[in-house]
Order: sequence, then C-alpha cells, then structure tokens
Amino acid sequence: MIDYSYANILIEPKENNLYIDNADNIQKKLNKLNGVAGVAPHYITGATFSYKDEFISGVLYSIDPDDEETVTQVYAKLIDGEYLSKADTDEILIGIDSAGIEGVESEERNLGGVHVGDKIDVSYSNGVIKEYRVKGIFRTEDFLADKYVFITEKEMESVLGLDDKASEILVKLNQNGNEEQFRTKFVDLGISEDIKTWEEKSAGLIEEIISSFILITLISTVISLVIAVVIIFIVTYVNTVNKRRQIGILKAVGIDQGVIIYSYVIQALFYCISGIFIGSVLLYVLTFYLFINPIKFPMGYIRPLVDLQLVIRSMASLIVVSLIAGYIPSWRTAKEDILKTIWG
Repeated sequence: MIDYSYANILIEPKENNLYIDNADNIQKKLNKLNGVAGVAPHYITGATFSYKDEFISGVLYSIDPDDEETVTQVYAKLIDGEYLSKADTDEILIGIDSAGIEGVESEERNLGGVHVGDKIDVSYSNGVIKEYRVKGIFRTEDFLADKYVFITEKEMESVLGLDDKASEILVKLNQNGNEEQFRTKFVDLGISEDIKTWEEKSAGLIEEIISSFILITLISTVISLVIAVVIIFIVTYVNTVNKRRQIGILKAVGIDQGVIIYSYVIQALFYCISGIFIGSVLLYVLTFYLFINPIKFPMGYIRPLVDLQLVIRSMASLIVVSLIAGYIPSWRTAKEDILKTIWG
C-alpha cells in the first residue's frame, strides 16, 4: 500500500472541493521537512480506454516522473518498455491488470493484451478523446496498483485546462510508523486539506485482511493446544495404566502419592519442553523459507512476521495445559487403592 498506492500520507482536497489549490507551494513546504523522502502531486480523472474491440472504464492518473520516483516504486516494476519522461505528451504507462495478457482470459475486463508500441484511445470525462502510444507496462503484484494508468502531469493539465492544482498529494516518509507525527507537522505548516494516513485510506480493506489473519491465528492456536492436551493426556494415561502395579508397590513401601504424581507431571513437562524446542526450530525454518519464497496473495506477496509476545504466550499456554494434562491421569491412578493397583 505504501510503496505502490498511497505512500505514507495522502493529502486530498477539502470537502466539496474537486482539487487542491496551490499544489506547488504545498509540495515545496513538505519537501523542506526533515524526514520527508518525497512528495508527488497527482491529477485524477475518469476515463474510458479502448484498444481494437476492447474497452474498459477506469481512472487515469497524472504524474511528474521525477517526483513519482521519490514516492512510489512503480518505476522499478516495469516488465516491458520504458518509464514516462517529464516531457511526454503522447505516451502512456499502463498496469498489467488493465493491459491484460494476450490469449489469457480474466474475470475482470482489460484491454485484451496491449503491448508496448500499441496505440490506445483515451476518452476523458470532459469529452476529449486522444490517442496514446503505450510506452511501458508494469506489474507490482499489488491488486490496486496494477490497474493504474498514468500519463504525465504536463499532458493532463493541457487536456483538463488546469495549472498548479492536484487531486491528491502523496507524501513518502523516510521511516514508516511516524505518520501521525508528520500529520501534526503538516497542519502546523498551514495545510488545511484532508490529511490521511495510508492506514486510514485503506482502512476497510486492511481491517478485513487483518481480521482474517487474526481469526486464522486464533483457530490454529486453539486447535494446537487441544491436540497437545489430548496427546499428552493419552501418553500419560497409557503410561500410568501400564505401570499401575509398580505404582501400587511404590505406595505400599511408603512412597508418598504426591511424589508419584509429580514424577508423571515432570514427564509431561519434558514432552512439552521438547515440543517447544522442536517447534521453535520448525518455526525458524518455515519463517526463513517463506521470507525467501513469500506466498502470493491478491494484495501482493505475504511474508510471515513473527510476534515474539504471541510466541511466548503460546509457549506459556502449552506449558500450563501440558501440566494439567499430565496431572489428571496420574492423579486418578495414584489415588486408587493400593491392593487394587497391585493386582491390576
């Protein structure tokens, strides 16, 4: 989201305003702040794109290529052609999901397989129709960004008849996580437009994704603990049943019942510690592998992030349930009558 769609902070027009005024002045103010890596104003307009017999309706963005490279990473994700230049007026940059792949059907509409050098017609919302040559095609693996279509700021201003305005201004910070701090700084600079962090801009989508992963984590944790309880309980129960006679003899010679119970609890704890050690090794190996070979999701590649506190809580929970699972069967066997246990 930060690298390809919203940067860290997104500035949008005031309520009931279509554009941000004095965009150049705002950009200069923001670039002077320590900690700001780059600022990129965009124009946004609705458009229809057509190529041969295919057409799609979507959104057209304008960029200043030099500014954009300091904010987003789209320029580094070209799979064919070249990035836009500041002076380009008849060329266009298009994402793979809008361009389509020739001969490959998709559930979503696209242009059916546009290549670099092809000409596409763009019908603007103000009625202007222009032909552009495809200069480059990019693939970011981000399901939002790969639908984007870009032209230069110079070209958009000439078509819309605008100057020194913007539909949005993206601000990239040197360090993620300081968005709230910089939002306050922006307000102190006199910027009264609507200032949003990338999390706020993508709130609905991000919340759904996070809640899904939280649910998966919760279910897997509960199932893991249940399996651990059942296995340790069964192992301890079978062990105590097979050694009932020995337990009876130990009680007959004066060994305290508590000592017998604790010995089996210690065995259960040993199983638990061994499981934690082996599990930690497997976790490290799996995390390392998935970091190198991330899982591809619609919103991009997903790499595991190990939450140390969550791991510690899981270990503590496993130890507690293991002690309980080891205590119950040993206590039930140890409390039986001595003669009954000796005779089996």
